[in-house]
Amino acid sequence: MNYVSIFAFLIFTSCVNANTALPANRHIAVIGEAQLKAKPDIAVINLEVESLQGSSLDAKKDVDNRINSFLAGISNFNIDETNVSASTINTQPSYSYSENDKQQLEGYIANRSIKVTLTDIKRLNALLDFALSVKVDAIKSIELKSSAAKTLKEQVNVLAVSDAKEKAISLAKAFGARLGGIYSINSATNNSFNRYGENQAIERIVVTGNRAQQFASPGKYLQENIIFSASVSAVFDLELTDPTAP
Repeated sequence: MNYVSIFAFLIFTSCVNANTALPANRHIAVIGEAQLKAKPDIAVINLEVESLQGSSLDAKKDVDNRINSFLAGISNFNIDETNVSASTINTQPSYSYSENDKQQLEGYIANRSIKVTLTDIKRLNALLDFALSVKVDAIKSIELKSSAAKTLKEQVNVLAVSDAKEKAISLAKAFGARLGGIYSINSATNNSFNRYGENQAIERIVVTGNRAQQFASPGKYLQENIIFSASVSAVFDLELTDPTAP
């Protein structure tokens, strides 16, 4: 098998994966990939307060009082107003149905959600305890992030490009060719995810009565790390080691 047929096979399999425009001359298409790990140092917590009362006004007042109690205490966790967002309050009637399917008004429900960004992740458990102590009803979700996310995404892009170059050089050398100039580059694809996935134990916690008091020891919420990944597709020209080869 001569160089041309070998290169044709390599180019065909590579271009299927790279999905990028290809030149008419000899070339090689590769995909560079890279990953970086980071410890989470930021927690974004979504909370909800809900109240069922005899009137919409009473339900709203109850929710407002509990929200205000929570907001009054978050300064102790070095959380300022820029790291807190609260939705508008919603109220609606609540109905139940009797055995003969007759609709009965139970009262009025008011609810409001709060999103808090905690930059001192070591105090996550203390913040959750405080939220429950002021009668926040539900911890809807906890998202762990890295404050260095932007820098890590840039770094992993550079590593993916380096990986593409190394693969191209290695393959070209293996087939007795030299790597030429870059022909085209597809933009890098970035992703980030927790190593062990979402922590289902804290993804949805609804507290009723004295449930919070049933747990004596603090919970642990941190995943081991966050994975930042990137991939980039590139096409390089190829130069034969023997310029007289067909």
